[in-house]
Amino acid sequence: MKAILVNDDKSLRWDDVPNPVLEEGEVLVEIHAAALNRADLMQRAGEYPPPPGCPEWPGLEIAGVIKEMSPEAVTESGWKVGDKVCALLGGGGYAEFVAVHHSMLMPIPNGISMIEAAALPEAFATAYLNLFIEGGAKKGDTLLMHAGASGLASVIIPMAKAFGLRVITSVLSADIAKSISHLNADVVVDTSTESITDVLKREADNGHPLNIAIDCLGSEKVGECFPYVAYGCRWIMIATLAGDKTDVNLRTMYMKNIRLIGSTLRSKPPTVKAEILSSLVKEVWPKVESGEVRPTIYATLPITKAEEAHALLEKGESVGKVVLTVKENESV
Repeated sequence: MKAILVNDDKSLRWDDVPNPVLEEGEVLVEIHAAALNRADLMQRAGEYPPPPGCPEWPGLEIAGVIKEMSPEAVTESGWKVGDKVCALLGGGGYAEFVAVHHSMLMPIPNGISMIEAAALPEAFATAYLNLFIEGGAKKGDTLLMHAGASGLASVIIPMAKAFGLRVITSVLSADIAKSISHLNADVVVDTSTESITDVLKREADNGHPLNIAIDCLGSEKVGECFPYVAYGCRWIMIATLAGDKTDVNLRTMYMKNIRLIGSTLRSKPPTVKAEILSSLVKEVWPKVESGEVRPTIYATLPITKAEEAHALLEKGESVGKVVLTVKENESV
């Protein structure tokens, strides 16, 4: 089969690799589409290696068709050859086929294409993990989701709204703010003209102090925001794209019972990931099928143009998810 490999100079190539060999409990999925994540860029740069036992090529979420099953997968799961599925991977999605444990599979929601389905597993599992497991989100909470034009925000914002949260998000310009109007965030902060700290202070003064932050930016702004959050606020760090360091007033932190939480989905054990996927199918898939929560697809490119697809993420101009198509006849 073929997969996307990283050359010594960090460029990408579509080249031959060994076919997957099924281990106990695994199924073979023919990949129709694979979605991009910033973790892919980090892996390509040598900063985020895949877990032990995973393929060396990137790709954390795919959609496709089951082509083969191990004996254990046949007896332990309700899946069968020919089922259309989407899957959460530790790596290896940029390829024609992948071997994945049956517990990492989910059915494709009704009314969703393969391209849209490829954008579900990693983003939706990350959203669920940080909103409900790490964040303890409940109806009436106020959420800050930074980087409103990102693929993850395109999932988290509508998911939070569907479960009754008030949502604040940040963007870099007025044009980007307009481009995410369909996500229906309650407050969109254009950080080129307004400080997030000023907005959080105003929200707190108006009776909407921050209960949860899902922060992919970091920087000095984290500590600066703490005076304006609610008692018991959960501030969840998932990346530090704007800077690794901040100053925190520890008195503010303990007096307000603020929880500063580091969170990555990829590092969670398979049993935890399987529980998250099961919860997604039970609690979130009905909202996907009803149209309340849908992935925003910014661009689709053939797998052979993975380098161009990565460039879209690197520029930070994409609004929603970028998806690679492996099967030529796939369309949204």
